[in-house]
Amino acid sequence: MARSTRSPARLVIALSVAAVLAVFLLYTSIAGGSKAQVTPSTLAGHSGDVSLTGKVVGRPHGDAHSARGLRFHMRDIKGGSETSVAVAFRGTVPDLFKSGRDVVVEGQLRNGVFEANSLVTKCPSKYAPATSNQT
Repeated sequence: MARSTRSPARLVIALSVAAVLAVFLLYTSIAGGSKAQVTPSTLAGHSGDVSLTGKVVGRPHGDAHSARGLRFHMRDIKGGSETSVAVAFRGTVPDLFKSGRDVVVEGQLRNGVFEANSLVTKCPSKYAPATSNQT
C-alpha cells in the first residue's frame, strides 16, 4: 500500500483564503450599503445621506443648472401615503424625467427640503418584458 506523503499545507492555505474571502463578502454585503433607502412617508427622522425613492408629482419647475436648482415634489410610488417631499436638485437631469415618473434621489433633508445630489429615473413599466399566459 502506497501512502500519500503530500503535505496538508495546500489544503490549509486554500481553506484560509476561502475563509478570508467569505468574511470579506459578508462584510461588504452588510456594511457596503451605508445609505438608508427610504420613501417620502418614512423620510422623517432620518439624518445624513439617504436614498429616497418615489414618484414625481405636480409640475417640476426651475432650472437644474441655476443656483436654486430644479424643484419638484415626490410621493410614495404605491400611493399609500399622501405625504409629499419637496426636492431641490442641481445637476444633469435624465431624459426620461417628468411628472409621474418613478425616481431615486440621493442627498439630505435640510430645512424641510430634500437637497438631492443625484437623480436617476427608474425604467417605466412599459419596458418590462410582457408576461405570457400560455398554458
